[in-house]
Amino acid sequence: MTLAIVGLGNPGREYAGTRHNAGLLLLEFISEKMGIRLDRKQGEFLFGEGQWKSKKMILVAPLTFMNLSGRVVPWLRQKGVRDPVNCLILHDDLDTPFGVVRFRQKGRSGGQKGVESIINAAGSSDFPRIKVGIGRPPFVGADISHYVLSPFSREESDRLPALLETGVSLAEKWVTAHAKDVED
Repeated sequence: MTLAIVGLGNPGREYAGTRHNAGLLLLEFISEKMGIRLDRKQGEFLFGEGQWKSKKMILVAPLTFMNLSGRVVPWLRQKGVRDPVNCLILHDDLDTPFGVVRFRQKGRSGGQKGVESIINAAGSSDFPRIKVGIGRPPFVGADISHYVLSPFSREESDRLPALLETGVSLAEKWVTAHAKDVED
């Protein structure tokens, strides 16, 4: 059985380092920690395959815009990841304060367009996810689109490595727990 980890974000240099790409930033960090390079491209997906914690893994960075993230679902099915519970989604979350990284076993999209696209494509919300908190804009009435597509502040950027380490730890716990579930 293959497990997948998918990091959501927007393609292109203009979106690199933005809040909306927090899931992709976490995927890149996990890729380094796992030693699974994102060095292959097929269609709209950048990916890497390898072993981690004795599990066959595929790491995927969709090269689509966030609201088209669901296109990864049929591609993953072709790669052998058919059950949504075998796919961990990494994404930014406005409703989680900056500095908080959370694991959820399943749930609704919470308005996150990439997650919503995946739910629609999979026909299920029963997939695990790691939410990287980006918080809400500091003042009422701010343009949400502008906020999520803007870069992290200097202070936030300084704190990102610790948050990404937390994300790696949560991903590792998911892989380990998943391996135990399969063995039982």
